[in-house]
Amino acid sequence: MKRKRREFPFFRTCAALAGIALIAGCASAPAGVAPRSNGWVKDEVSDSYVFGYPLVLMDVSREAATGSAPGQAETNTLRHAQSLPPVGASSPPEPNLDTLASSGWFDVSREPVIVALPDTHGRYMDARALDMWTNVVWSTAAPPKERVAGQKAQTIAFVPAGWQGTLPARVKRIEVSTRYVWFLARIQTRGGGDIAAVRRLQRGIRVAPLSAWDEHGKRGAQADASSGAGLSGDPVATGAPGAQVAALDANGFFTRLAQAIDDNPSMPDDPHAIKILGDIGVHAGETAQLPSGSKDAALVAAGFEDGRARVATPPANLLAGNGWLWIGDDAGNYGPDYALRAYAAYTSPGLPTSLDEVRARVAQDSDGHTLNGANRYVIHFTAKQLPPVRGFWSITAYTTDGALDSDGPVRVAFGDRNGARRNRDGSLDVHVSAERPRGGANWVPVPKGDFRLVLRLYAPKPQATDGSWQPPAVERQ
Repeated sequence: MKRKRREFPFFRTCAALAGIALIAGCASAPAGVAPRSNGWVKDEVSDSYVFGYPLVLMDVSREAATGSAPGQAETNTLRHAQSLPPVGASSPPEPNLDTLASSGWFDVSREPVIVALPDTHGRYMDARALDMWTNVVWSTAAPPKERVAGQKAQTIAFVPAGWQGTLPARVKRIEVSTRYVWFLARIQTRGGGDIAAVRRLQRGIRVAPLSAWDEHGKRGAQADASSGAGLSGDPVATGAPGAQVAALDANGFFTRLAQAIDDNPSMPDDPHAIKILGDIGVHAGETAQLPSGSKDAALVAAGFEDGRARVATPPANLLAGNGWLWIGDDAGNYGPDYALRAYAAYTSPGLPTSLDEVRARVAQDSDGHTLNGANRYVIHFTAKQLPPVRGFWSITAYTTDGALDSDGPVRVAFGDRNGARRNRDGSLDVHVSAERPRGGANWVPVPKGDFRLVLRLYAPKPQATDGSWQPPAVERQ
């Protein structure tokens, strides 16, 4: 497989601004030469949209998911999914059929928030916390034996940057630079009667501010009351935050970004991006004042649309093979690679690190034609090409907008833990079709129209992200 070359940082502004000296490091205009036109506005608006998209999406998601209305949970509590998503579900995009999620939004501005995770007694679970820029600040990624066998009981404290207080004994400290943290825990389930066991584990997850814990690290009545145990329903995304962000105009988007930055400052390696935001009139905590002259307004609109298109476009440094695309080792830790960070937020809100999960997508067959349920396909894994995991893997089909098929008779994520039958030579043929194949084994049911596939690898091995492995092509029969 050819690994895509890495390209970052993505800002093109210095090239566009040669001669106007608005950004440090760009060439100054020669004496007596008039500066260039205001064409720089388009590039800076576009770059700033890509830079700010993850924060705006997270802020909209947090607002949608927190509160006392149906489907919401208060800050510093959890909401537990009590069942697998129904047929036709589309929020969040590409609903997960392998796990039940517990999710909550923490506010660490006043004091640390403590999370206690139970012993899963061998059942697979991963948990992670993201800052408001979608960087994974903590996860349960652990040595291979522990990742496969489940998680041991542990307690974590998310503390504001620079906090000097004392935590209870045996509590792991995780410092967070943003005011809010998105916490996600996912527990593997086979559905049906197995869901009851997952619910018991969910009730064992406890969340509370530091003030609700005593000096010995025991939960008091307030901590138990604050856990959010028992709140049911999809905890990952109430409504459609991505659609809400897409509906914002330029002023609405950049004002939302400016207000969110006030509580959630950017990383230390982002000063150039913040400088560019200032150039276009976006300052933390203030209403955006975008360039508004007769020519500037058109350039702002053009740059805004360009930024939106770039966020939805796969960046050059994705891993690729046989039509599949996936994010490699940089997942969850993006640094100044703003294009990759924005694309990950757009396609996979809450994406974990590559130690926890890999998600590969394909929407075309081996001949480059769009996958469609009118056809039958086979994915042939040789014995040496099976997904490299320490946990488990699955393949799920979605409509082109990321929904489960609303017309499908079943809701299936096919994988190695639900009856996969190998051939005599150890290979595996996965049948992809709208109608059940003869024999019914190794079947991924798909919509009757265009669709895409998502291959999930839980606790993947290094070759899944270092470029030495690739999924096989989807072959039309």
